[in-house]
Amino acid sequence: MASPFLSLPGAVGEAVALHYGAPVQEQRALDEGNAAVDLSHRGIVTVGGADRLSWLNSMTSQHLLNLAPGESTETLLLDPNGRIEHAMRVVDDGETTWLLVDEGSAESLAAFLNRMRFALRVEVADVSQDFAAVLAFAGGTAVEALRELQPTVEWADPWAEVARGGAQYAHGAHAGASWSAIQFVFPSDRLAEVSRAVSPAGLMALDALEIRAWRPSRAADVDERAIPHEFDWLRSAVHLTKGCYRGQETVAKVHNLGHPPRRLVMLHLDGSEGELPVAGALVFREGEASDPDARPVGRITRAALHYEWGGIAFALLKRSVPGDVTLAVRAGADAADPAAPVEGVIAAAQEMIVPTDAGATRTIPKLKRL
Repeated sequence: MASPFLSLPGAVGEAVALHYGAPVQEQRALDEGNAAVDLSHRGIVTVGGADRLSWLNSMTSQHLLNLAPGESTETLLLDPNGRIEHAMRVVDDGETTWLLVDEGSAESLAAFLNRMRFALRVEVADVSQDFAAVLAFAGGTAVEALRELQPTVEWADPWAEVARGGAQYAHGAHAGASWSAIQFVFPSDRLAEVSRAVSPAGLMALDALEIRAWRPSRAADVDERAIPHEFDWLRSAVHLTKGCYRGQETVAKVHNLGHPPRRLVMLHLDGSEGELPVAGALVFREGEASDPDARPVGRITRAALHYEWGGIAFALLKRSVPGDVTLAVRAGADAADPAAPVEGVIAAAQEMIVPTDAGATRTIPKLKRL
């Protein structure tokens, strides 16, 4: 069923609107708290039952045992090697734990959780067809308008601060320190009412604000090799001393003794040509992007036009790339294919998120050899 937001004037998109005809103005309104984004294409999984929090706590990266009703957090489901499988925005209403997940994730997450129930008192349901989320930022009129509609539950993004038990790799002031995103969950049959109550902003606006705040996304930025350390996700989604869970050994080893193999950076893109790179576009050291035989040092995960900062992008780079090196991004529709002809090059300057020395927080004394 098409979202009622797609019926609003100027809406451009398929599952949800990418924009409503004025993406830059929508972005400013969203940032100021005066607009809301339709996230009805994303998934929602609920877990009921007396054992729900202890059960989820045993499998995922965040400490959930003492999660109070109405308290928001986020957690990751990792594979046995510590790679990210699911990112879950978590809030409990006292009877049910709500897991808000990215598009395409709810069905597989619910299937996994149902396989892990055993004899515990838990009930798992994929309610993505029955409920939908809408996002707004604090500080303006949108949050108040959405609360007046009495949502089923709301989730406040914890990205602005380092969670208890977490760790931050980024040095100095964090770009997400003022992040105030809130997701409101409504029954799907009330979306038309919600769409009339707030000014709309599209996904393009949210993308730009997330990149500027260094906020990673499971759907947009994570690939099959990704571990939490590469995105500085230990600050909000990982509790480093909670005990054993799937993938915990990798989390502990990389943080305490090793370094993440890749690191997320924000790129400031040269805007002289007015072009943004596509997701997957290859990143090179300055001066090498035009060479068809050059080896890339990373790839773009997503890019956007920020209303104040211009062209910006997330890139996953090899850890060995120094933080002060100027980079270049291959442009064009086939920029993710190393064998494709080079159509254009976009100069890019790094803004450090995960530093090259991230991890290795423990010093192990060397034993003298006999």
